[in-house]
Amino acid sequence: MRMLRSARLFLLALLVAAVPLALCPAPAHAAVFISVGFAPPVLPVYVQPPCPEPGLMWTPGYWAYGPDGYYWVPGAWVPAPYVGALWTPGYWGWSAGLYMWHPGYWGAHVGYYGGVNYGFGYMGIGFAGGVWHGGVFAYNTAVMRVNTTVIRNVYVDRTIVERNTIVNNSHVAYNGGPGGINHAPTAQERTYMNEPHMERTAYQTQHAEAAMHDHNAYAKVNGGHPRELASARPLQAETHAAPRAMARPESRSESRPESRPMTQSRSTARPEERSRPANQARPGQQARPQQREARPQERSKPESKPR
Repeated sequence: MRMLRSARLFLLALLVAAVPLALCPAPAHAAVFISVGFAPPVLPVYVQPPCPEPGLMWTPGYWAYGPDGYYWVPGAWVPAPYVGALWTPGYWGWSAGLYMWHPGYWGAHVGYYGGVNYGFGYMGIGFAGGVWHGGVFAYNTAVMRVNTTVIRNVYVDRTIVERNTIVNNSHVAYNGGPGGINHAPTAQERTYMNEPHMERTAYQTQHAEAAMHDHNAYAKVNGGHPRELASARPLQAETHAAPRAMARPESRSESRPESRPMTQSRSTARPEERSRPANQARPGQQARPQQREARPQERSKPESKPR
């Protein structure tokens, strides 16, 4: 009788282990909350929709796991939940014979995401798509598509793209294991992944749930070629306060790299953009009306005369 009971408990444990834990609530920055016995499909190649307005952050598409297997969550532009927020994508990692999902999160820096090259600034290591400065996000158009008639805070920096790219010609969507990406977290990535984080917004959760209920989003239906690869419209805004532990260091550390690329793009900038370097010393003057007031000050400075 005791042996029969033990056998039943063993079978029950196996059944619980086989059920994807994505159906259970858990914080988005938890270590792992879903495991699957087979690898996700390769990442599809798609075109990023242009960013329609300032302050939006790109969250790349990814393969999630639901009741009917892997399904595609389209990439989307998401309003930053607070000034200085950067998105670290989730990733699949191989461990103990299973593919485990590590969810994405918002933070002061982009942390470790398995070396998966999602494109559009998430080239495998860190983030090359833009920087925050003075409460304004500037987009690196070397990898980001933006509507430049509306968004003026842009620059081009291909060096950072080349330096942080992990070549992934086979578009593998997971780290480690058979055929997976071989990239362990660097010391800097470990530091960033241990910083205070904020889980995905409620609208990001709704976005993923909508994909889970879309029959055509599942790989077994679309053969790994989803119909909707990226959302044409940005998600709704959701405002949060930045974690105190990282709010102040972020404003200082991110201002230094910002000044270089913005200076590099000055030769091709529009009139409104040329006034921006003078304003970088005073981040509060980033708005257009204050830029117009700054022009007479620029003319009075010796370095602004040669054009």
